[in-house]
Amino acid sequence: MGYKSMWGPGEAGVPADLRPDVPHPARMYDYYLGGKDNFPADRAAAEKALAANPEFRSTARANRGFLTRAVTYVAGLGLDQFLDIGTGIPTAGNTHEIAQAVTPAARVVYVDNDPIVLSHARALMTGAGPGRSTVLQADLREPDALLEAVRAERVIDFERPVALVLAAVLHFLREEDEPYRVLGTLLEALPSGSHLVLSHGTADFIPASVRDRVTGVYDRATAPLVGRSQEEVRAFFDGLELLEPGVVTVPLWRPDAPPAPGAERVSMYGAVARKP
Repeated sequence: MGYKSMWGPGEAGVPADLRPDVPHPARMYDYYLGGKDNFPADRAAAEKALAANPEFRSTARANRGFLTRAVTYVAGLGLDQFLDIGTGIPTAGNTHEIAQAVTPAARVVYVDNDPIVLSHARALMTGAGPGRSTVLQADLREPDALLEAVRAERVIDFERPVALVLAAVLHFLREEDEPYRVLGTLLEALPSGSHLVLSHGTADFIPASVRDRVTGVYDRATAPLVGRSQEEVRAFFDGLELLEPGVVTVPLWRPDAPPAPGAERVSMYGAVARKP
């Protein structure tokens, strides 16, 4: 599907299938980061979430820092294939830019199910570095179909180690979506030596009243927000070799500088692990 084919005859150039009147987590996240690829409904919902928990904005930025450090580290280990699922609205420091800064020939496949994400990501691929990058539309909740779509692109060689990136996306899957099964299916398709880069929102440091207000905002959006405990996040890494320092709040994962006060209570866990 080409870039322009995403756009239907909607009003004022707005894609026909974006549902701009319904808040979308990817566009709300873009707003937290100071981006402009969002609609009034997204901004209004994001402001309600920020009113309940003003740390959402700093948490989003801390997660971007984690992504940069984790992808840089994994690329430095020699991995040159990245499967980034639920990438969100493109912003500075995307996975292909980070990986190709280390390994110029690195290949990256982005997967998302939001039309605005796909449109912007495809535009971003224009003029990308010497490595190959592509963007696919698929749903994380259907991992077998997602993997089939990735294989059909022939960008990633599943006979060689792959870095699977799931940054701030699994917390949009409810328990009935079986997030552990979904991740297990994805990991099963990857060979030994592959790595998992994962971050996940948590309510461990948030009062119940604040948590309920925030989840109420996301319940009215296109996807819920399910904050999981540190133990629940650690369970995503069962069967893998967790790299030091393990599952920690994202500012504490191999920081480049001394973390700011309160870093141990940021509402996002992150970790990197190797498949044996």
